Amino acid sequence: MDHALRLARRGLGNTWPNPAVGCVLVQDGRVVGRGWTQPGGRPHAERMALDQAGADARGATAYATLEPCAHKGRAGPCSDALIAAGVARVVTALTDPDARTAGQGHAKLRAAGIEVVEGVRTAEAAALQRGFLKRVAEGLPMVTLKLAASLDGRIATASGESQWITGEAARRHVHLLRLQHDAIMVGGGTARADRPSLNVRGFGPVRQPVRIVVSDRPVQGLAEEDANHGPLWQVSGDLRAALSGLAEQGLTRIFCEGGGMLAAQLLADDLVDELVFYSAGLVLGADARPAIGPLGLTKLAAAPRFELQGSFRLGPDLCQHWTRLAS
Repeated sequence: MDHALRLARRGLGNTWPNPAVGCVLVQDGRVVGRGWTQPGGRPHAERMALDQAGADARGATAYATLEPCAHKGRAGPCSDALIAAGVARVVTALTDPDARTAGQGHAKLRAAGIEVVEGVRTAEAAALQRGFLKRVAEGLPMVTLKLAASLDGRIATASGESQWITGEAARRHVHLLRLQHDAIMVGGGTARADRPSLNVRGFGPVRQPVRIVVSDRPVQGLAEEDANHGPLWQVSGDLRAALSGLAEQGLTRIFCEGGGMLAAQLLADDLVDELVFYSAGLVLGADARPAIGPLGLTKLAAAPRFELQGSFRLGPDLCQHWTRLAS
């Protein structure tokens, strides 16, 4: 299952509106097939693993990070494919919350005489599938807020100079995170002032993320959609309603890169699920521009709180990964 989870991670940012799933087929202690959900959501991981295994799938154990689907889309259900291939055992991490499957995949497998083991590495799989699970359960995508700031939480000097606060290694890591998200979001002010590319660079040909600008006014001057730039969508109004609309269009994972006012609004509305903070070893002072705009807090108890998941060095900088604590 650990192997299947690593495979699933390869699909993050590439499979929406489908979840990023990994599957490993094992026969007599030997991996005979493996797969992960392909860009655009098809083929599914189980289909990729079965095609690789061929006849060796008969009698094998399948390890899948999500319950095999039970509904027919552009291809037949993965549960039916596993049955037809003659697998003897299926081990899963999560039950698919999609109403079209929701336990029916497991039931089909058991009805066909296949042993089913559920709940292996559930916590790890749920963390990996946080965007998909939130979209199904709450009708909202997962939001990751990225901040890159000085030691005193500033993102630019008082005059607006900001390139570059963090070093090359941190900036490359940002592109990796962009690659693992369905969309990149910025505010209208950032879009007009910086004309950001909002794309993934340095990883070869990839499925570029959707570019989202939050603004009530039209934004001009950003690159047109092409092989190096994803589609450009503009949203306005209530952020929760805007995110709900983006989820309806299939987005599961959104990477927010600023600016300070948008970050504050997302935090104030309890819409940030994960926070990635790049801290650089310089101090800019109180007259510099803050990473997060005003929150209007009068009591500490009302402050958004996060739990540290890990930290590591990126060249001269420090990267911290935080997840939102329940209110």
